[in-house]
Amino acid sequence: MQQSGQRQLALKGYSPQRSPNKFTSNLLNISNKFTGTGGMTSSLAPKKPKAPQKVPKTDIFRASTFVETTLFKKYYDRGDLPIAVNFTGAVRKIVWKCEPEALDYHLYLPIFFEGLREVEEPYKFLAVNGCQELLDRGENKILSVLPQLIIPIKKALSTKNHDIMCITLKKIQKLVKSGQMIGEALVPYYRQILPVMNMFKNKRLNIGDKIDYSQRKNENLSDLIQETLETLEKNGGEDAYINIKYMIPTYESCMF
Repeated sequence: MQQSGQRQLALKGYSPQRSPNKFTSNLLNISNKFTGTGGMTSSLAPKKPKAPQKVPKTDIFRASTFVETTLFKKYYDRGDLPIAVNFTGAVRKIVWKCEPEALDYHLYLPIFFEGLREVEEPYKFLAVNGCQELLDRGENKILSVLPQLIIPIKKALSTKNHDIMCITLKKIQKLVKSGQMIGEALVPYYRQILPVMNMFKNKRLNIGDKIDYSQRKNENLSDLIQETLETLEKNGGEDAYINIKYMIPTYESCMF
């Protein structure tokens, strides 16, 4: 009988060396088998208040990630712009299919200002350099087109993209200096183009004792805005300072 019992235990996988460990492990894990609230202590102390949720950031200075397709890109892809890129030589240049003076400024100048929002090549290169040459050779044609340039300038500044804003501010300075009376004619439109400048006017980068290389390239946004406002005041006539001060209260005149 004893031998038959040992044989049955052997068939079941019984081992005298493993059975004590298995028995003790069951005793240690008894808390895992029985769950419940019995025997738990309760406290009458007031519960700690939950920490208030942090207010989400507005990200008012964040650049817009979506830039809608511009008229400049559509016209260039269709081949309706009289401009191309010349790759001969070490530096890229633009080639006009006709003289810029012969172009209809009412049609093409607003399209080139629309292209200032482009970030892809070759659209960005063509728009920036094409706009520069049109302003250089425009003479008396620019003043009559000025109202059509306000919306493209406003859209470019509203992107809050650092590179686009720097390019647009430089073109505003060039626009004001490109002809007589343009600075004065731009005064009624300050309410559309100055609010974004007011946001970024005092936004400076604190880099401690490091070197800001953007100053050498004239890409420091705060300094560029200050320079643009001074250009607008100098070329805007008597009412320029009052209107700039109304939109940007922290601006101080450079004329007095």
